[in-house]
Amino acid sequence: MGASEASKDGDRRIGRRALLIGGAAAAVGTGVLARDELARLWWRTPGVEKPRKEGEVDYTGARWVAASDANWRRADRPDDYGIDMVVVHVTQGSFDSAVKAFQDPDHQAAAHYIVGKNGRVTQMIRELDVAYHAGNRDYNERSVGIEHEGFVDRPEDFTDEMYEASARLTARICARYDIPVDREHIIGHVEVPGTDHTDPGEHWDWDRYMKLVREASVKV
Repeated sequence: MGASEASKDGDRRIGRRALLIGGAAAAVGTGVLARDELARLWWRTPGVEKPRKEGEVDYTGARWVAASDANWRRADRPDDYGIDMVVVHVTQGSFDSAVKAFQDPDHQAAAHYIVGKNGRVTQMIRELDVAYHAGNRDYNERSVGIEHEGFVDRPEDFTDEMYEASARLTARICARYDIPVDREHIIGHVEVPGTDHTDPGEHWDWDRYMKLVREASVKV
């Protein structure tokens, strides 16, 4: 589960690409590039928000339960931040305790999805938004985070239903953003630079999981 990131990720950041848009627009006048870039940024105007449909999910079959808006920040991914990674987490607790934590504004962390032992998928943050889950701002901006119910030292928590449901979810995310299905782009929380977390731990069967993701990818 992600660590607190209030100081690292609390404020909306407009990257160098966005800051250069004004110059690009001046250079090309009313060209297609400028119109396209400005269209992507229209909702950043003070008082304007990109339209959202309450309860909408990105993954068919997922149940929507909203995380506290203190645990993520609004974005327009992949237009403002490209998505090229999936980060695998373990909740270190029950499904209900993870939901409660992600709804707590003082927790200062949450993932996009939680997958239960029974294979149930719950989405708590839209994929287009930046979830505070990885403990690293750059990785937060470029990834989708998936929590898995259980404890890292209890291999019995990683059920067949969980592996299969999570693999289908990851395959769909990879297909949506053209993410390569490999271990450079599907990583564990422990592999995020600067993190002090160890999940998903030594009992997470990466060979099995990646095989399932590849199999699911063929069906996407």
